[in-house]
Amino acid sequence: MSQQDTREQRILIVEDEPKIARLVADYLEGSGFATHHLDHGDSVLAWLDQARHHEHMPALVLLDLMLPGTDGLTLCREIRQRWPHIAVVMLTARVEEVDRLLGLELGADDYICKPFSPREVVARVKAVLRRSLALSDPGAQSGSDLVLDDDGWRALADGQDLALTAVEFQLLKVMMHAPGRIFSRDQLMDHMYRDHRIVSERTVDSHVKKLRRKIGEVWPEREVIRSVYGVGYKYQPEE
Repeated sequence: MSQQDTREQRILIVEDEPKIARLVADYLEGSGFATHHLDHGDSVLAWLDQARHHEHMPALVLLDLMLPGTDGLTLCREIRQRWPHIAVVMLTARVEEVDRLLGLELGADDYICKPFSPREVVARVKAVLRRSLALSDPGAQSGSDLVLDDDGWRALADGQDLALTAVEFQLLKVMMHAPGRIFSRDQLMDHMYRDHRIVSERTVDSHVKKLRRKIGEVWPEREVIRSVYGVGYKYQPEE
């Protein structure tokens, strides 16, 4: 990802240690990113809500685990529920929390353990954004042949309309915005049914089965939606 690619992307840094935040911001800005810094957990969700209205939403949140006010674990969960397209990279000095950070409950895209090199932070941020760039910006795709048309609620594989239902389209969209991330059935239900209706896990399995069948009609030898036994599903495009 070149500096030209990053110049329009904003990174929200949530870190209560001013020296760390400034150092990370300097390196990110040196790589072409715009940054904004918050030092208190209680201000994060309100800031994101305002940013949404002013079209200043960040592409990624660098989120410290230990914060004054609302902690990083709670914030990660809330960001995932409200704005699933925003990538989250956790900063932590607590190695024992790593499984939770990357687990189903929270679903962080990546984590970085303190102490860290600011160059490592920049590299990991670019790697996370690179994985989702082609999916979140169809015009910037590189070799991607599965495209979502949000306006028409259509998914095109090699230019062929998959004829998805609204629920199938939403299911695919959520997973495509976070390639490689494992979604539990509960998480997928939350995104598929915003009215919070009561449905069974088998309902999710049924929709995934139908979605796979439709993709398989175009790509019989490819499996882009994969099951993780006893856990959930993920979108995994071929490298």
